[in-house]
Amino acid sequence: MKKFSKALVAGVLATSMMLFAGCGGNDAAQDANADAEQEAVVLTVGTNAAFEPFEMMAEDGETIIGFDVDLINAIAADQGMEVEMVNMEFDGLVMAVQNGQIDASIAGMSITPERQEQVAFTNPYYDAGLNIAVAADNTDITSEADLAGKVVASQMGTTGAAKALELQEAGVVADVKLLENINVCMLALGNGEVDAVIMDIPVNGAYVAAHPEVAKIAAEFEVEVPEQFGIAVSLDNTELLDKLNAGLENVKADGTYDALIDKYFGAAE
Repeated sequence: MKKFSKALVAGVLATSMMLFAGCGGNDAAQDANADAEQEAVVLTVGTNAAFEPFEMMAEDGETIIGFDVDLINAIAADQGMEVEMVNMEFDGLVMAVQNGQIDASIAGMSITPERQEQVAFTNPYYDAGLNIAVAADNTDITSEADLAGKVVASQMGTTGAAKALELQEAGVVADVKLLENINVCMLALGNGEVDAVIMDIPVNGAYVAAHPEVAKIAAEFEVEVPEQFGIAVSLDNTELLDKLNAGLENVKADGTYDALIDKYFGAAE
């Protein structure tokens, strides 16, 4: 009887240890899955932090801030995701989305037929347009027609650049300088290297508001259809596209979007 009891106890202990080990294995697997799920909700988003007020560097020189940054963070939070912002050259963002280097891009990027062949866009989140900035003391340029024979600058890869090249091809402007960002464009304007800067209305407007001694707005381009900004994702990432669209709709509905418009562009916007 004593021998039988010892054998029984040993068997029970062995079984218990096996069950415990099995449970521990399941817990470890569940923890690993939970960790994987947590990592999966981090959204890598590319931008070009030289497009104030949509995206720019904070005073610490490291943090990216701006309307687009706040908006994508609000959209991501609504959809249970976190955002990791990556600062890149604007003309490399579309390719970075295509090759999977980043999950999405938000950078004041206009939705154009050419770009739609390369990436998918969310529903538009901002209506924009183009205008002309000139030196603060310039009295020669007050309309698009006055650009005849002038040298103009714009940021490479933007719709402003496309407009400048269009005017050059049409024989209106004498030369076009495509530069790295708005700050470089305005530096060229201030130095007299160019006569005007063609850029998105809010971007030129933000620079002029901050530096009225350097530049002023001369005129806007008249368009039938407004230029619209969208968030870009890869063509085959329909799941992410749906989430971003749903998040955008929700932040518009709950007042977050209007609060950001007021914060960055003023209530009149």
